[in-house]
Amino acid sequence: MSTQITTAFVNQFSANVQMLSQQMGSLLRDAVDVESVNGEKAFFDQVGSAAAVKRTSRHSDTPMVETPHTRRMVTMSDYEYADLIDDQDKIRLLIDPTSSYGRAAAAAMGRAMDDEIIAAALGTSQTGKDGSTSTALPAGQKIAHGSAGLTIAKLLSAKETLDAASVDPSITRHIVVSPKQISDLLNNTTVTSSDFNTVKALAQGQINSFVGFNFIVSNRLTTDANGHRQVIAFASDGIKLAVGKEPNARIDERADKSYSTQVYYCQTIGSTRMEEAKIVELACQE
Repeated sequence: MSTQITTAFVNQFSANVQMLSQQMGSLLRDAVDVESVNGEKAFFDQVGSAAAVKRTSRHSDTPMVETPHTRRMVTMSDYEYADLIDDQDKIRLLIDPTSSYGRAAAAAMGRAMDDEIIAAALGTSQTGKDGSTSTALPAGQKIAHGSAGLTIAKLLSAKETLDAASVDPSITRHIVVSPKQISDLLNNTTVTSSDFNTVKALAQGQINSFVGFNFIVSNRLTTDANGHRQVIAFASDGIKLAVGKEPNARIDERADKSYSTQVYYCQTIGSTRMEEAKIVELACQE
């Protein structure tokens, strides 16, 4: 039960409950491949590339080509949120705080989704028939910090890495950055005037794309062991978000808690990197 709700008790200066600054929901769900699943674990099968066989003579035997198959496993995780609102609290408040608690809970669920996606993009993926093989993001998919923040050169390098792996250019590409990386681009002395105008428009929210990537600004990106921000560039189907249970809300009276109102949210989700070639990590100094 929240013991801090008394800070919102009515007085002559306070008339409502205000939501403090926070990320309201998931920023990344719409940028990745989402699939509904059932069960504690989920498996996603993949078909790799195969080479055609050149026919060299008439009436030759039909060639048999082995098509490679791979598999990724996702382990689902349950998330919960609950808080109580006493009837006495409602009496002391000018408004019923239930809706604000519900918004806070929904936002927390969305942030949990982003954390799962970010961890999956850069972490170890479980592969193989039964998911027992651990696959890390290769060094070739990582761009060194170079004692610098986010630069045009790093963006171009990320694009080149995806292109060199024959990642379908028709698949939407995204890059997740922190606010500092936008400032890096604006302060980059090597940026041309046209680049600067584009980045300025990006920073002002007038556009969201640059160098082939849709920019998503998030404050939930992790840092590596050396404290460098781990920016993520990826093709949208390179990350899978498995949803076992969509965020579900219940607001009920709790007879065992003196009939206080309980705001309860829960969800079941998991995430995995589907293909290493579709993910690029850009280490940026902050």
